[in-house]
Amino acid sequence: MTTHLTTPLAIAPVRTLQVEVWSDVACPWCFIGKRRFAAALADFPHRDHVEVSWRSYQLSPETPVGPGRPEAEALAEMKGIAPAQVQQMFAQVTAVAAGVGLAYDFDRTLTFNTFDAHRLLHLAARVGGAELVETTMEALFSAHFERGADLGLTAALVDLAHTAGFGEHGWDDDEVLAFLSGDDESDAVRADIAEARAIGVTGVPFFVVDRRVAVSGAQPAEVFSQLLETSWREANPLVTLGSPDAQACVDDSCAI
Repeated sequence: MTTHLTTPLAIAPVRTLQVEVWSDVACPWCFIGKRRFAAALADFPHRDHVEVSWRSYQLSPETPVGPGRPEAEALAEMKGIAPAQVQQMFAQVTAVAAGVGLAYDFDRTLTFNTFDAHRLLHLAARVGGAELVETTMEALFSAHFERGADLGLTAALVDLAHTAGFGEHGWDDDEVLAFLSGDDESDAVRADIAEARAIGVTGVPFFVVDRRVAVSGAQPAEVFSQLLETSWREANPLVTLGSPDAQACVDDSCAI
């Protein structure tokens, strides 16, 4: 009796997609884009092999540090447009936000310098990983656009960190306050902003997969699905074994 040993085929390891997203927590389209991307990712069959990293970006770094001021007033001044035109812009983006389940309230929104909020996100990544970043970012966006919180105040950021769950990772309110009163993670924020410039980011949200394929703006979920699918095929190409002229049925017919 002859025994035939079969050598198992070597299966190439699956490559995880690295998604980087540059955004600013004072950007209304970034929150919308985050929700649309999340919807696409939830439907992506290989979502367990996707890692998302959030990168810092500041749309208005010149905004004074400290208490915020009404968003409508600041935007009208910055762009030199009439208050009525600002309200029209707000109405349009509010309607779009409602389509992804967000309740923007620009009558309460206060403009603020976002640098410390970005520092807090980097701290979240360091002490709690992707899960704490997710809850902190959601809390920041919601506090700013839906609840009118003054995130220019350190006390507001401390309260937000408490709500987001920093305490579960060993960071009580006093420790978060000490962190925000210092300069820790500032270099990380500046590095993200510098890297954005280096790769040509001029607006946010900006999504990049494996530093090869990018999507700019709060695109429809279908576009983000295409981004993920295209990137997956490039990172994990299908390998066909055997002879290309082997017998097979093609296009609903068989040559016998």
